[in-house]
Amino acid sequence: MHISGATRVCGIIGDPVEHSLSPAMQNAAFESVGLDYVYVAFRLPRGETRVLADAARALGLRGLNVTVPHKVDIMSRLDSVDPQAEAIGAVNTIVNDGGRLRGYNTDAYGFAEGLKARGLAVSGREVVVLGAGGAARAVVFSLVEMGANVTILNRDAARAESLARDAVSASGREVGWDPLQEEVLEARLGAAALLVNTTSVGMSPLSDVSPCPRRLLRPRLAVCDIVYNPRPTLLLRDAAAVGATVVDGVEMLVRQGARAFELWTGVPAPVELMRDVATRELD
Repeated sequence: MHISGATRVCGIIGDPVEHSLSPAMQNAAFESVGLDYVYVAFRLPRGETRVLADAARALGLRGLNVTVPHKVDIMSRLDSVDPQAEAIGAVNTIVNDGGRLRGYNTDAYGFAEGLKARGLAVSGREVVVLGAGGAARAVVFSLVEMGANVTILNRDAARAESLARDAVSASGREVGWDPLQEEVLEARLGAAALLVNTTSVGMSPLSDVSPCPRRLLRPRLAVCDIVYNPRPTLLLRDAAAVGATVVDGVEMLVRQGARAFELWTGVPAPVELMRDVATRELD
């Protein structure tokens, strides 16, 4: 990769950010299509989004991905926010057009495309989502847009209720919620076609933990885990062992990154290459 004074700069902001696979994935994508772009990681402590927005304008950064803990705080610093991101209440991608910063949420797109790639149709089907944090917001809104009947389970039931209310307000569709307890999960999974884990349970280094007991999984239940390290997670290993269809977190990571790439460049993203690089980095 040749970097010059004309090279356009994109990056990712978060804290922590050192573990991100995005620099390897995006730089390989830029190089493969012959774009004079570079992608770097910026660690930004919580509460510093005002500084970030000013710096992005002053330095002419072309675009940014936004990760924990800034996806909500950054919204008030932008010049405009895409309607879907506004409804979700979180931004994970910023495009800088001549000093005007516009926010998008490509997590929802990435999640939906990952399901489609595995041939999973959720319209009219029962879906159980574990968690009610920032990632859950994108997943829930994406599922509702696809016509799924969604129930949110979270240990803090008030957060599940709040997310459900927001989804209902934005979509007009009913969204259920309950506390995340084993007996509740068992009852909800009885009619479910898809289980989605958006919590950090099972993420390295706590890779020997699953958010769902193996006894509750069955062959006709599809299971998606947005955690991608380790790959596969214990949840997905258990699901595969009982014959369930599995969708791992790499798919969402790659496809949200591909959408961000296209927003910054206007060029179709090399999705297969990006998946290969992300997988190689994890392995």
